[in-house]
Amino acid sequence: MLILGIDTSCDDTSAAVVEDGKRIVSNIVSSQSDIHAKYGGIVPELASRRHLEMIMPVVDEALLAAGISLADVSAIAVCHGPGLIGSLLVGCSFAKAVCYARDIPLVAVNHLEGHILSPFLETPAPTFPYLSLVVSGGHTSLYIAEEYGKYAEIGRTRDDAAGEAYDKVSKLLGLGYPGGPVIDKLSEAGNPKAIDFPRAYLPETLDFSFSGLKTAVLNFLRKERGGQRTGSSSFILHPSSLLNDIAASFQAAVIDVLVRKTEWAIKKNRIRQIALSGGVAANSGLRKRMKEMGEDKGIGVFIPPVFLCTDNAAMIASAGYHHFLKNEIAGPDLNPRAYLQL
Repeated sequence: MLILGIDTSCDDTSAAVVEDGKRIVSNIVSSQSDIHAKYGGIVPELASRRHLEMIMPVVDEALLAAGISLADVSAIAVCHGPGLIGSLLVGCSFAKAVCYARDIPLVAVNHLEGHILSPFLETPAPTFPYLSLVVSGGHTSLYIAEEYGKYAEIGRTRDDAAGEAYDKVSKLLGLGYPGGPVIDKLSEAGNPKAIDFPRAYLPETLDFSFSGLKTAVLNFLRKERGGQRTGSSSFILHPSSLLNDIAASFQAAVIDVLVRKTEWAIKKNRIRQIALSGGVAANSGLRKRMKEMGEDKGIGVFIPPVFLCTDNAAMIASAGYHHFLKNEIAGPDLNPRAYLQL
């Protein structure tokens, strides 16, 4: 059974063909990073306009790479939220039009469910129940995945998501957008213990908070004698080793909280498997620490390859497959939602 997945939730236009919910036949992603880099973050209007330009070529390329046509597709799965409403409108409108014109079943998929199920696109895969940590630019949440379609949120960010904190700190340091990859790279040459940035553990809950950490970095830069504000919102730092230390210390603070919270969730819920997903799951430091924690605790840790951590349509198609099996078909009145509970 072949499912065509479509994802336009943020700034990547993606289409994929997945067989039986597990085997990726094709997965095409058109990135907009170059467009938004000059602004230091995503500009929603520019994102939606680019989706309009790329949606048809990306879907055509996904079908071509899979060696199939629309006649071979059992259903089309589209992400209908959460995300940028203008971006979501493009994907949903396109999917509804194609399904109506070609009489193909339409399946609506929550973007977060796609991330939770992304480990099933690789082997070995987790078994239910398992703990899912979704860490991205818009979300930092802990879920218990009980079965396909049944997820319980046990923790979430109270303010900034981890990926958002990375982007904002990167902007302060004049490193550009997206911030995650460049901070991760600089951290390799820095001392993670050079600066004692705060960790908001919030011990009474499994929730997260990263706004205080972002503010701590800003206050450090203001006080640091080598940091001079430029005409923009970033700082000039001398020497370059200081920049590496700031990046490493900031990243260590983020990872410490993510790993510690996951440990608490494991102990509290007595679950022996962890799945890590979302854009920040591509971070080399987090991947390493989570695997080390799993080995130390005797816990199975499942982390998809980097290309399945960032936004992609393969995970949407995979999740859509299971909805299709349950005959959960969406109608032509399907509307995207910027805020959508899982």
